[in-house]
Amino acid sequence: MGTSGAIHVRLSSVTGMRVLAFTDGTLADPDAAHIRVNDLGLLRGDGIFETILVVDGRPRELWPHLDRLARSASMLELPEPDGPTWERLSHKVIETWVERGGPAEFGLKLVYTRGLEGDPAAAPTGFALGFEIDEKVIRARTEGVAAITLDRGVDTGLAERAPWLLLGAKSLSYAVNMAAGREAARRGASDVIFLAGDGSVLEGPTSTVVIARGRTLYTPPATIGILPGTTQAGLFRGAERAGWSTKIEPLRVEDLRTADGVFLASSARKVTRVHTLDGEALKDSTTVHAEIAQAYESVYS
Repeated sequence: MGTSGAIHVRLSSVTGMRVLAFTDGTLADPDAAHIRVNDLGLLRGDGIFETILVVDGRPRELWPHLDRLARSASMLELPEPDGPTWERLSHKVIETWVERGGPAEFGLKLVYTRGLEGDPAAAPTGFALGFEIDEKVIRARTEGVAAITLDRGVDTGLAERAPWLLLGAKSLSYAVNMAAGREAARRGASDVIFLAGDGSVLEGPTSTVVIARGRTLYTPPATIGILPGTTQAGLFRGAERAGWSTKIEPLRVEDLRTADGVFLASSARKVTRVHTLDGEALKDSTTVHAEIAQAYESVYS
């Protein structure tokens, strides 16, 4: 894409190493201008994305992420993304990252937008970006986080009644999610668990909620309008191999306060324990966390 009308923001000094490639397989300078100002992903958040964890050159849950990308595209009525093309693109970025000697663990973001406003013939915009994971996220895997509960302003049947609200799609419209994170910071916490109006547990702004009770792990069903978790799925596979039971069923806020462990699962954070909720210490889940984190890692060893 040419530079006319494009946005150019230099970020390398604060974001570390990055590798950028477009869907035609072309590598590009992440510090150069590429995105047009009339791209609908920028103007309206009209697009989707996925973030994949890559460890030692191996992407975790690549095809589940690509399947979820296709699911989100269908919900937004975007042209169906070609899975093999995005697979090749992902490996192009990964191979380049490894060749350039980047950190062994990094994030891979896939972005797919509707393309240019006012040009019905324009192709969708698609690219993949490899980036270093924030040190705070890595540190939280060990230290855990304090979280708050916030009302998401929805009920658990809304996704079925109002599919145009795109509940459960991983769209670029993340302004509310980011605002929730800032609210958490104002309250002295670092993460959020969204609740429905009736106290049902939904998800985090960028994570899936998992709780432990005895030797069973629980997570809410995606049918209530939340994103199906790829990391949570990997965790459940590993936990089952390690002798745990797993259940997908509705949870309520009271379950968080009485659980043997509350965890947030996502590609970058892996499985991070919540040690404090709404300013109150939860049951010490250090031992439980160590066991299920090991079970999660065993899936990829």
